[in-house]
Amino acid sequence: MVKVNELVDVAHGVQSKRVFWDQEVYEQELERVFGRCWLFLTHESLIPNFGDFVTAYMGEDKVIVVRQKDGEIKAFLNSCTHRGNQVCHADSGNAKAFTCSYHGWSFGADGSLAALPLEQSAYYGKFDKAGAGLREVAKVDSYRGFVFGCFDAAAPSLPDYLGEMGWYLDTWMDGTGGAELVGPPMKSILRCNWKVPAENFIGDGYHVGWTHAAAIKVLGGPLSGLAGNAEIPFDDAGLQVTSRHGHGFGVIWDGLGLIHDDPAYREYAYANLPALTEKMGPWRAKLYTGHWNAGIFPNCSYLYGTNTFKVWNPRGPNEIEVWTWTLVEKAMSPELKAEVVKQAIHSFGTAGTLESDDGENMETCTWSNRGPQTRKGVMNSQMGQINDGEHPELPGIIGKNFIGETSYRGFYRFWAEMMQAENWDAVRANDATWKDALIKGAAEAKAAERAA
Repeated sequence: MVKVNELVDVAHGVQSKRVFWDQEVYEQELERVFGRCWLFLTHESLIPNFGDFVTAYMGEDKVIVVRQKDGEIKAFLNSCTHRGNQVCHADSGNAKAFTCSYHGWSFGADGSLAALPLEQSAYYGKFDKAGAGLREVAKVDSYRGFVFGCFDAAAPSLPDYLGEMGWYLDTWMDGTGGAELVGPPMKSILRCNWKVPAENFIGDGYHVGWTHAAAIKVLGGPLSGLAGNAEIPFDDAGLQVTSRHGHGFGVIWDGLGLIHDDPAYREYAYANLPALTEKMGPWRAKLYTGHWNAGIFPNCSYLYGTNTFKVWNPRGPNEIEVWTWTLVEKAMSPELKAEVVKQAIHSFGTAGTLESDDGENMETCTWSNRGPQTRKGVMNSQMGQINDGEHPELPGIIGKNFIGETSYRGFYRFWAEMMQAENWDAVRANDATWKDALIKGAAEAKAAERAA
């Protein structure tokens, strides 16, 4: 068993470089993180009718997500219960049954074994079909149309798992009548550990002015002022959030649509603002017109305001398969949705300008740890720690600047908790104290500053 307390120091904002490389760490993640957390699967709008399905990954496990006759959504392991062959090879479609290409066992949309060849002559009519259905994922649920699955029946409900993050998500998932994803997802391979892009999206506003300096200069607009990490009045520019189960984000106020070269998206959003303020209050109205870099723990990330939505599917400790959809609001016109899709592909599609900037960093952050001496080192995420704390109106722990690492620290706090906990009851036992290490770290950082 991995000694996780040697890998993450929450209070001091430090992580071992082993977290990006070790096979032993990865195997424990598959069991304790991907085997127990809610994982994003699809959006309801992509499987609206009975028999509509998509295939997806939960960690390294392949699953089929399928709409049932009664409208419910279920998910099953994509593995024949005879000899383990994959029973569905398509990415999406509509099917009343999934038939294994190896020996012809056929499973209904409800996962039950419907038929098998030579049932009478080879099995003498004695085979127990009722006990040989596809293994069903223990929990599948939808939050505002976004569908997640969880292998662990003892996990909290999806709303409870999202926790404080649900309050923030409602800003764009519910503010104007709902959001949806435009698919099918673009897919690509990156040779990096899954946590590198997950931490980047959840909390890294720091890299924007450096990694993307050339791109944001070309794009122009207010964000171009960040190029080269130029000094701006950061304290008024945004904030960072982390929550109980490791979800979080950073927001740049008034950043929505700034990297789009068409003003239509910002015009649409600002036209919605009076009604949204009336419905959701001033804080979420302010969040609605911000640009978010965000993550739903463990491996779902999105940029609201640029409108790319991603899942980092692990393929071992140092490779991932990236799936990318475009996020749109249901109330947008077809023309605006098409424009948002175009802009999202240009920026963070598989060959997008900004996606390409990030890819090299993510791969190098992983592969530099191939060296055993390198892996003895640690990584620092102490930026802005001195300002972490509770807020009188906003849920979670808040960092007062969008360029900080509050969300990094929260991501690894919960990662370490899941890696160490024997089960969800052990996690629940920490519900009342989950903020303590983060607040302690902030207090120590302030004390160190006063002593300096």
